[in-house]
Amino acid sequence: MTKSEKTRQFILEKAAVLFNQNGYAGTSMDDIMKATSLSKGALYGNFRSKDEIAVAAFERAVAIVSAEVRERTRVIEHALDKLKAVVYFYKERILNPPVEGGCPIQNTSVEADDAHPELREKAQQAMTMWTDRIAITLQRGIEKGEVRPDVDKAAFAIRFIGTLEGGIMMARLYKDVLYFDVMAKQLIDMVDDLRA
Repeated sequence: MTKSEKTRQFILEKAAVLFNQNGYAGTSMDDIMKATSLSKGALYGNFRSKDEIAVAAFERAVAIVSAEVRERTRVIEHALDKLKAVVYFYKERILNPPVEGGCPIQNTSVEADDAHPELREKAQQAMTMWTDRIAITLQRGIEKGEVRPDVDKAAFAIRFIGTLEGGIMMARLYKDVLYFDVMAKQLIDMVDDLRA
């Protein structure tokens, strides 16, 4: 990795946390300069704008979370056990998330409406990849006889993520994992209901 690439990654590492904790509007270039101890020229030497940093930082944050979830689930063979492992992962990391500030998809989705179309599009892409991954997991489970063949994979993925994200939001709001536990029980029941 070149020095320029290392600097760029360092900026993204710091910016991912800032944007995830404070949002786009709440994060200034000065904040990024302070967090990185770099000059404005160094920032603009690596990125054209705050928008470019925000998009790249979001992609980095999503990649960090995705990698941790994949690491947790990759060795699990049974489709339904994979989905349960996702629930347990978030339960363990709810108050200590992989990226400080919580779920980057949730945080960015809430803030990036019409004011930030590129960030909104990136959040939609990340969510679509997540729902697709769940649908693929279910399809593999159907093919192996683990999951009922009549399952609406797309609808289940939406319900699964919506319930998971709702639990994350409430637990973070109250700083109490109990709120996630209520949703986690419902998620585990939803997963068990898919068993062939």
